[in-house]
Amino acid sequence: MPVPLPSPLPAALRVVPWPDPVIDELGFDLRSHYVERFWLGVLGPSTTFLLRRVAVGFDTDPDGFDLDLPLTAGALGLASRGGRNSPFARALVRSTTFGLSRLDGERYEVRRRVPPLNLAQLARLPEAVRAEHDAWQSTLLDRRSVADHQQRARHLARELLAAGEPVDTVEGHLHRARFHPAVAYEALRWARTQSIPSDPASADDRDVA
Repeated sequence: MPVPLPSPLPAALRVVPWPDPVIDELGFDLRSHYVERFWLGVLGPSTTFLLRRVAVGFDTDPDGFDLDLPLTAGALGLASRGGRNSPFARALVRSTTFGLSRLDGERYEVRRRVPPLNLAQLARLPEAVRAEHDAWQSTLLDRRSVADHQQRARHLARELLAAGEPVDTVEGHLHRARFHPAVAYEALRWARTQSIPSDPASADDRDVA
């Protein structure tokens, strides 16, 4: 559930990146064609352009910056009067609804990259746009050889384990990143062989069930 904005609205929100090892590796830039063509119909134009402005801010201040709310609302052509019920406030909250940001008081955490649309989100789009998305996805998969697909899955599995992700959740992350289950399974087995400690006590834990 999205966290409501503070009331009354502050003059500024502190914007910081929301890191995610899976989405940061496989997702799309907030200013990409993918977002414009497919996410736009889910988020709406106000939220899409708000997130794009945040992406520009990260280019200059990668660790975070203060977002002037009245100034940003005016630049986007949105009214900020009305507090939490204003069009600008609704654009902020809408980004949290779809998991692209989260609010914690006066702190606004935003993903640097966004994931592919899931099935429920695709269902919101017109049939013609859904067909275009299917064609785009098929073309993308056709361009990648099996070896390349496997290499990407292995790399991501290793990065997740190195970041401290529990073994029993890594395969699920790979599934959500749209790797084939067989590829995800093999990638996790491989990644574990790369991160096995030298302690002989760990020998019994080397195989993935």
